[in-house]
Order: sequence, then C-alpha cells, then structure tokens
Amino acid sequence: MKQKFRLFKRGWGMFYCEDTETGKQESLKTNKKAEALRIIAAKNEAQYEAAMNLRLARVYLQHSDPAFSSRTWQNVMDEAAKTKKGPAQERWVRGVKEKHFDRIRTLPVIETRAEHFIGMLNEGTVCTNIFLRRLHNFALDMNWLPVPIIVRRQWPAVRFKEKRGITLEEHRKVIAGEQNAEWRAFYQMLWHLGGAQSDVANLRADNVDWTQKVVCFSRMKTGSIVQLHLGSEAEQTLNDLPSEGFLFPHIAPMKESDRAKAFIRRLRLVGVSGVSLHSYRYAWAERAKSAGYPERFAQEALGHSSKAVHRAYAKRALVKIPSLEAYEKRAAEIPATGS
Repeated sequence: MKQKFRLFKRGWGMFYCEDTETGKQESLKTNKKAEALRIIAAKNEAQYEAAMNLRLARVYLQHSDPAFSSRTWQNVMDEAAKTKKGPAQERWVRGVKEKHFDRIRTLPVIETRAEHFIGMLNEGTVCTNIFLRRLHNFALDMNWLPVPIIVRRQWPAVRFKEKRGITLEEHRKVIAGEQNAEWRAFYQMLWHLGGAQSDVANLRADNVDWTQKVVCFSRMKTGSIVQLHLGSEAEQTLNDLPSEGFLFPHIAPMKESDRAKAFIRRLRLVGVSGVSLHSYRYAWAERAKSAGYPERFAQEALGHSSKAVHRAYAKRALVKIPSLEAYEKRAAEIPATGS
C-alpha cells in the first residue's frame, strides 16, 4: 500500500513530513532520525488502519445494501426529489443545482467527511446550508449514512435576511403603476387573502362560494384547507374576474420565478424595494396582529400549522395595547348571564 506520508530533512537539520496526496508539509519538531522514523511510521499506520476499517465497513454494509459503496450524493439528490411534487419539487431541483453542490455530486456517500460539508458551508449561501441539511437528513433517514457527517449542534446556524411585509403605501404604489388589469387584480387578492403566490394564482371560479361569501382553497405546499370570508373590497375585485376556470388565466401557468421577476420589475418602476411577492403574506400577518385579529383565526387563514411559524410572520407588527381600565369598563357594561 502506498505510504501517505514521506519523511525528509531540511538543511538546518529538522525533520519534516509531507502528505503525498495534498502536498502539505509540517515539522515533526525533532532533529533525531530515530524519533522522526517512529513518528512517520505511526502516522502511516494510523492512515492504513482508517483505510482498512473503511474497506471492512463496505464489505459488511454491502450485504444489506448492494449500492452502499457506489451511491453518490447525486443519487441521493435524485431520490429526494422523487418524494416531492409540484412547486416543492421544483424548489428542490433548483436548490441542489447550486454550483456549491458540485463539490459532492460524484462523491460516494460512504466516503464523505465533515470537511467536505464544511467547505461547502463556508463558501455557500443560506440556501446551501438549508438544502445540504435536508440532503444529509434524507440520507440518514434512508439509512444510507451509518452516522451523521456533522452532528446537529455543530451545523452553522441559518441566518436569514430580515423579512417584512409590504406596507399599504407600497401596495398602493404597485396598484397605481400596474396597467394590466389581471396583474392588478392578482396583487389585490394577495393583499386581501395573504395567500402564497401560487395558491392565489391558481384560484378558480369554483373556489369562491358567493352564497356564503367565502373563498376556499387547498394550499399547494402543505395540502391544508384555507377558508376565508370575503370583505367588500375583495368581493369587488372578484366580481371583475372570470366566472369560470382560472381567475387569473394568464398568470396561473407561469413559473413562480417568472411571477417573482415580473413583480420585481414592477417594484423597480414604482420605486419600491426590500419586498417580494411573499411579503404579502408577512403583510397580512402583521395587519392581523395589529388589528387584534385572534391568532388562531390568522393561523388558519394563512394555512400555518405551527404557531411558531405564524409568529415569525407577524413579529414586525406594531400593536397598540388598550388600557386595562377600558377593558374593565367594557366588561362591566356586558350584562351577567345565568342570573
């Protein structure tokens, strides 16, 4: 077996070793040849044992999973994509296409070391961190990794940019600057419903119950059902939309990224920055909290299954808290029941 480390001596008498794979050199901090030979032999022995252990592990694991030694991270990416559908699948494929994932695409899963991931995380973006975590966890769940490559507490924290809702003033600028009636109605319904862009874009006429004045749809991301009563302004907007089929026939077939780009162009033209289509969901949550809308209703309206997620959306809301005195007076005016 080829020796990983070789010994050499500098002109001033100090012994060094060189990694024959990386070319890295380091001092052995001795000028005695016998000591240097013992150190270099120990380093090569340790490397040999590690390689032997890996070969033995492969032999055992291949009996339970024939593809264990040949499975690459690209195989894992492809299999993970099959577990998703619709926009979630598109986001996954787009996420793992990042150039930072090129470092591990052809790397066998069983040969992956922590430094492979750490290098990606140091050079990558927030998206790299998120999708690499998901990829790693999927491999663990499928038993394609015997142990975690990076334990949970050692993963770098995901730090998102601060997000906020679009303000009423900004929304009015967007509406005033938009000449296309369908896009204008689309932005209005995002404001009134707080729905995700794909959910609102794919609304159909039969999602609206005019008798009950309710719009009902299933969230594309989670499958949860959202039912929301319509206000007068939302009704007025819906009255101008098609009475059958898609409410937004030209916007519905577009990709999420294309809708987002169209919105960014509109923002640039009207002089608004720092928001995206998703900011309409943050805006709805912030408005609901500021108005004192019950959290459980807001959570249902936005399709959030977690209170923590919902509170993250509404955290920038400003709430004017009424005085306790006002609440006590209001309670005193309500006649007691059961007497």
